[in-house]
Amino acid sequence: MITLADVHAAAARIGKGIRKTPMMLAAPVRQAIAPGAEVWLKLECLQVTGSFKARGALSKLSSLSPAEIARGLVTASGGNHGIAVAYAGGQAGVPTNVFVPKGVSPAKARKIEYYGAKLEVVGEVWDEANRAALALAETGVTYVHPFADPAVMAGQGTIALEILDELPDIDTLIVAIGGGGLIAGMAVAARAIKPDLKIIGVEPTGAPTLHAALAAGHVVKLPRITTKVPTLAAGKTEQVNFDIIRRHVSEVVLIEDSDMDDACRWLWREMNISADPSGAACVAALLTGRIRPAPGSRVATLVCGAGPEGAELGR
Repeated sequence: MITLADVHAAAARIGKGIRKTPMMLAAPVRQAIAPGAEVWLKLECLQVTGSFKARGALSKLSSLSPAEIARGLVTASGGNHGIAVAYAGGQAGVPTNVFVPKGVSPAKARKIEYYGAKLEVVGEVWDEANRAALALAETGVTYVHPFADPAVMAGQGTIALEILDELPDIDTLIVAIGGGGLIAGMAVAARAIKPDLKIIGVEPTGAPTLHAALAAGHVVKLPRITTKVPTLAAGKTEQVNFDIIRRHVSEVVLIEDSDMDDACRWLWREMNISADPSGAACVAALLTGRIRPAPGSRVATLVCGAGPEGAELGR
């Protein structure tokens, strides 16, 4: 388990390597996403590398010993975490290998290489790419887990510190879920600061990783993954993520891939924001009514990743 103190320590370590991203009120708009509620967007799509993942990657890098860093870095990713680890490896000046599944966004693949990492395309889904990354780690390269590492989770949790510092009176926090590292880190920090805060997770129906685990009461491995969004396509969470989420998250709702496409269009049309589908997931849950904030409530949600999809789908 991580604590609020761990999240504050991560914030101190990564401060100069990340951006404090802005909060934007989702108004005025022609099409409201939650009529009667006040919705704020935390724009992690403007974070260095294009997503919140830079926070976790730099938190992990800053927790390593010089010897561990010198061995180089390896990870597996659906895209955004790989870019972030490539960035961290570049900051450290060490070789970095990023394994991705075949469905990775070409734009994200190019960005991984832009930051200087070696890109390896392996398997159909993240779990298969991860097995290849772990095999390389067995040779001595330092492995960076995208969601189950305490230092990574603590880094992601720094988003909650910024949100509650700026908007201490929010009553609901909405967070997208891939493997569960983002929501776990944020939930630990947010509930420690504001115990009555309602936290809701969002997953695609094609990869209901935490939704299935919570229903079963234990970690489960999905029999198959059908979502087209590789950044939200972990076949199994880990016990540490599950334990935190079961303790702190009120519910996990499911959305369709097409809902995320619609939300990408909404963000481009209404807010001039180009998000990738995972970055639009929380907005999708509001647009579809799968999350219905009470009138008068104040909601904070994430646009957690950038991508060309918003502009392309919005044409």
